[in-house]
Amino acid sequence: MGLLVDGQWVDKWYDTKKSGGKFVRQDSRFRSVISNDADNEFQPEAGRYHLYVSLACPWAHRTLIFRKLKQLEDVISVSVVKAEMMENGWEFGDDGDPLFGFDYAYQLYLKADSSYEGRVTVPILWDKKTNTIVNNESVEIIRIFNSAFNELTGNYDDYYPESLREEIEEVNERVYHTVNNGVYKAGFATTQEAYNEAYKELFDSLDWLEEKLSKQRYLAGNSLTEADWRLFTTLIRFDAVYHGHFKCNRHKLSEFENISNYVRELYQVPGVKETVDLEYSKRHYYISHTSINPTQVVPLGPETDFDEPHNRDRAY
Repeated sequence: MGLLVDGQWVDKWYDTKKSGGKFVRQDSRFRSVISNDADNEFQPEAGRYHLYVSLACPWAHRTLIFRKLKQLEDVISVSVVKAEMMENGWEFGDDGDPLFGFDYAYQLYLKADSSYEGRVTVPILWDKKTNTIVNNESVEIIRIFNSAFNELTGNYDDYYPESLREEIEEVNERVYHTVNNGVYKAGFATTQEAYNEAYKELFDSLDWLEEKLSKQRYLAGNSLTEADWRLFTTLIRFDAVYHGHFKCNRHKLSEFENISNYVRELYQVPGVKETVDLEYSKRHYYISHTSINPTQVVPLGPETDFDEPHNRDRAY
């Protein structure tokens, strides 16, 4: 893990000494949008944009799901980095980066901004016309995918409907801090106090979600929304990675009846399972995080069948 400082790669991700042992996530830096607005630099065009992702990263996984759900495969091309992220950060495979032949993702950041400093993250939404990063914030990328290309694809499915936005944001706020980022807060904590706090908040929220999903099928409204998909990408990795590797081990997710049924339902939405690769995810976490797992041994389990039928068809 690392970041760019003065144009050089530094083998360090964050400094927990400055935060009382707590993991603090850096804000994304590239925040442009794609829209039909006449004065907007980035217009919705087929073949213009390229998405860089890791199949291990839950933040990048959101964008792959939306690319699939919104039928953008022929509109936005995609590259997947190697599972392992070692001393040079996210690395491209043997064939390199398809656009520039780069070896590492940090080279994309420096091409977009030669003075860039900070973390090098995925997803990266790249504009092939202007050769720059449009956006590297997953929430904003999925909202771009949700609506910006509707006229090109004819897919008007809306996962962020105006009528539900307040409810969606309320759920997102808690889920982000205590679940999406909560597993990382627990896993990367370097003091017992920081770990205890993150662990408690995480399982308080999982208990809240278990209760919520006993009364309603989805997190906001009566249909799948952004809130569900933003939670799903953390939940699908929970038993395989976060339960053991990040010490989030009060219960396995499979021990939450309503949550586990909910995860299987979302996994079985057409196209979604094609975006899930838990073996790749395990390789990333267990090999890359040598401060947590210095042996780099990757566990063989658990064996979880997300194709198993769920009982989410009952009335709420």
